[in-house]
Amino acid sequence: MNAQSKPLVRKLRCAVYTRKSSEEGLDQEFNSLHAQREACEAYIASQRSEGWVLVRDQYDDGGVSGGTLERPGLKRLIAEIEDGLVDVVVVYKIDRLSRSLADFAKLVEVFDRNGVTFVSVTQSFNTTTSMGRLTLNILLSFAQFEREVTAERIRDKVAASRRKGMWMGGVPPYGYRVENRKLVVDEGAAEHVRWIFTRFIEIGSCTVLAREVGQRGIRTSRGNRIDKKYLYRMLSNRAYIGEAVHKGECYPGEHDAIIDRALWDKVHLILKESPRARGTRTRAQTPALLKGLVFGPDGAAFSPTHTRKGGRLYRYYVSQSVLKHGAGACPVGRVPAGEIEAAVIDQLRAVFRQPEIIAGTWRAAQLKDAGITEADARTALQQLDPLWDELFPAEQVRIVTLLVERVDIGTDGLSIKLRVDGLGGLVGELQAKRVGEAA
Repeated sequence: MNAQSKPLVRKLRCAVYTRKSSEEGLDQEFNSLHAQREACEAYIASQRSEGWVLVRDQYDDGGVSGGTLERPGLKRLIAEIEDGLVDVVVVYKIDRLSRSLADFAKLVEVFDRNGVTFVSVTQSFNTTTSMGRLTLNILLSFAQFEREVTAERIRDKVAASRRKGMWMGGVPPYGYRVENRKLVVDEGAAEHVRWIFTRFIEIGSCTVLAREVGQRGIRTSRGNRIDKKYLYRMLSNRAYIGEAVHKGECYPGEHDAIIDRALWDKVHLILKESPRARGTRTRAQTPALLKGLVFGPDGAAFSPTHTRKGGRLYRYYVSQSVLKHGAGACPVGRVPAGEIEAAVIDQLRAVFRQPEIIAGTWRAAQLKDAGITEADARTALQQLDPLWDELFPAEQVRIVTLLVERVDIGTDGLSIKLRVDGLGGLVGELQAKRVGEAA
């Protein structure tokens, strides 16, 4: 008698996927991930007659939200599905795989493309049938609805807490530390905050302030360098005046203020002004008398710059060749601003007394006003010499620009090229002023 042959059953390789949103309890010997896996493995064992076998690899994501596909365990599972190593994906519950309808649609595409079946242990259905797909979409819609309601509830709770002035977590502002889930003033860092606000009022520039902050060795609580963007955020952070902000609305905070309202108002009066205008004013406080007039032995222009050391300001003129190509690109890399400006002014004062310059200035001045005599030109130039130090910096810059065409710096000194027509125009101004005062 021939033995009845049994039909061959194709083996289906089953992968169990588990997920838990929070990390709470993951360190326990038996946790939620273990419970999910145990239930899924029991289900696979019950389907042994259908050829179901468990794959050895484990695909677990502990402490990861179901609202994203960026999960290490899930990504590894998808990779092995694409490689043809998995036939069935088994989960304890559908929302363990995803809580997003859009994300789940992407996963179903991957499953279909690779001929993979998806099975939920507690919600028995098969995605290869139309009824299974309908059931899947209904269940997934409820899962997404639950997620959105939970998120909305959390947002409402955060908003209510902020309205009460409570600290809701995150990185505390510089100058504060967190104790018992509340902001507490850190006096050491708070002193730096007060200095930053006060110093900004004095100089009005976050670029310059960032440089001074670096020179003082002030860094963020994480040890990072403080740049001008960080300073702008700090100067605009209402936590420093004891307020809590939520979606543009301000509420009294539970924490203490570091600066007073008067200081805050002064800072924000300056911040309302455009950065370009503030930059122009800052540069005016450290005027460059010879800006655009100084040239090196290679013909490259020199640009004004400055630095601060020990609270003192040091000004220089630096060759564009050095700025573009580095030190050594020009025989005269940079010169102290005070020295070269003093040398130019001394030469100008000497020029004012030279007979040929007085005669040339008189002739140039006559082209604009025929009534000016050579004596008038001499008197005007002699008048300019003792008054120079009394002029405002902006007026000194205007006069130098009017008189000097260029200043050439060499390894053996400097030479000045004057504008004789400028001297004539200046004498005309001085003569008109002197006549007006006499009248």
